[in-house]
Amino acid sequence: MKKTIIISLIIVGSLPITGIAQESNDTIPKIDMLKIATVNQGNSYITFPTDIGNIEPLWFEANIVPNFIIRRSKNSRLTGILTPQIIIRMYREESMPVRTPSYLPQIAIYYNLNKTGQSKSNTLFGKFVHHSNGQDGDFYLPDGEINLISGNFSTNSLDFGIINTHYNQKFNAIQFFSTSLEIHPPGWSIEELLGKYSMVRWHGGFSIYKIPLGKQSATHTRPRISLKGDITWMFGDVNDWAPVSADRINLSLTFYFHPRFLEDIGLFVQAYHGMDYYNIYFNHQISVIRFGIMTDILKF
Repeated sequence: MKKTIIISLIIVGSLPITGIAQESNDTIPKIDMLKIATVNQGNSYITFPTDIGNIEPLWFEANIVPNFIIRRSKNSRLTGILTPQIIIRMYREESMPVRTPSYLPQIAIYYNLNKTGQSKSNTLFGKFVHHSNGQDGDFYLPDGEINLISGNFSTNSLDFGIINTHYNQKFNAIQFFSTSLEIHPPGWSIEELLGKYSMVRWHGGFSIYKIPLGKQSATHTRPRISLKGDITWMFGDVNDWAPVSADRINLSLTFYFHPRFLEDIGLFVQAYHGMDYYNIYFNHQISVIRFGIMTDILKF
């Protein structure tokens, strides 16, 4: 699975971006700040109970990502978004428990370095993210194992980065490439995470939205398919890992398809390998392929 995801990242990242200047202004999609910010904030989804891999048996995982726009001006280069994100897992156990949801409220600021509504731009962003599980029990059980049921998990981070956006004429697609640095400052996390949880992380990612042929209007087209890839490298002292170790890499690749008969949702398949992102389950290494439905209301 690792090789497949890495090869896909390399292939997509090498797509050509020439020929934009030959298109008329009427046919080149314009990408405003709200679209750029929405893509970077992520999508809501619900998985089916068909996960393939070493994750615990689940009925579903739900990622709820409502975005509240602080500033929404079509001509503004500055946009703020408040996102009370929550991730929920329902386990295939007696009484179908939903344990320790991940609470990820965050506030993000985006600033476009170029004129608004361009088909090619660079956008700076900064985020403040709180990640906790709403529990207040001891982090460890009496036998020394991490308390997954009621153990306290809490950390706060700052994330700074840049997003490159452009229109690919050859593939008639909108492409987003991003890079950022996530920092958990000293004293912003519970002490038990020190030495176990990476406090400095580099993120790289891309998102590609394919526009249907013959429909290039920026105000009338909803992409039928999209592809998203993410890679994370975790720095610092983590479980005595070597400075260069495959354990420090998180990889994700998501393919999304929007059938014509559906409105604001579509179908997706995702491959993920790396540290579990579900709060206190972070100490688990998982490799999983999952299927489900995902929201995607972007129009270009």
